[in-house]
Amino acid sequence: MTIEPIGRAHEIELLTAALDSGAHVVLEGPPGTGKSTLLRAVAAAQDVAFHFVEGNAELTPARLVGHFDPARVLADGYTEEIFVDGPLIAALRSGGLLYVEELNRVPEETLNVLITVMSEGELHVPRLGKVAASSGFRIVAAMNPFDAVGTARISAAVYDRTCRIAMGYQSAEHESSIVVQQGTDVPGAWREQVVELTRRTREHHDVRIGSSVRGAIDMARIATSLARARRTAVTDWHVGLDAALVALSGRVRLVESSTRPPEDVVRELYEAVFGSEPTSDDQPEPSDRGDASGELPARRERAAARSTGPTAVAR
Repeated sequence: MTIEPIGRAHEIELLTAALDSGAHVVLEGPPGTGKSTLLRAVAAAQDVAFHFVEGNAELTPARLVGHFDPARVLADGYTEEIFVDGPLIAALRSGGLLYVEELNRVPEETLNVLITVMSEGELHVPRLGKVAASSGFRIVAAMNPFDAVGTARISAAVYDRTCRIAMGYQSAEHESSIVVQQGTDVPGAWREQVVELTRRTREHHDVRIGSSVRGAIDMARIATSLARARRTAVTDWHVGLDAALVALSGRVRLVESSTRPPEDVVRELYEAVFGSEPTSDDQPEPSDRGDASGELPARRERAAARSTGPTAVAR
């Protein structure tokens, strides 16, 4: 089932128009802004083949293009029938969409193959020959900003052969809807605070790269599991803090000059959104939550005793 992108009507319109015009496209934006979700929805709406490629240092030209089956080459030689199509050749033959994720992590020699295809609309493979692009073939690449860890600058040759659509973070309202879309059933007001906390990680002076909405989704899910295990409400302050530390501390990247651990920043932001840690007087007695054995909480036992004790009789 295709997940519908939330808050991306404008980008869908732009991408659809660009693909319809015959352009190849680069979707550029921070992680977690729905780039792949957007393209999958467009591909499903147009009923075209979708070929996914994960961009990384291991994406060699051979993995992108394809290869001859070595075992069959020994028996039959280099014939077209034994060529195993890679995602690029498969997209060329079918006239589908080739989606390259994390374009700025792809090795330069592999990028050169893509540049050739975008320029010529065909690819020459040794011993296989020319593979021409069928009608509808397009390349759509996703890219994070250059300052993301592990990325490299993309050459002007790529930008010259593509159209660019910038994708920033959605609004707080849309991100809250995304958390709901992911099946996390939590109180609405608390969910909005979770989204606000996640969004604040992108603005803190010690943070270079903040969390995407995925942090809010994971925080809500972890808090739900923790609350179930501790037999308390998902809105419990300590449940929320622990969930925030697990979900967000690994997603924030601090500026190099910062000497603080990410946990300190997450806790600071958590207290700014959810308030300071409650005192013991503000918290319900631990026994009120029951224990793992399912015994009746102590408070209910005391209430039952009072209702049958001497005081009750005197009344």
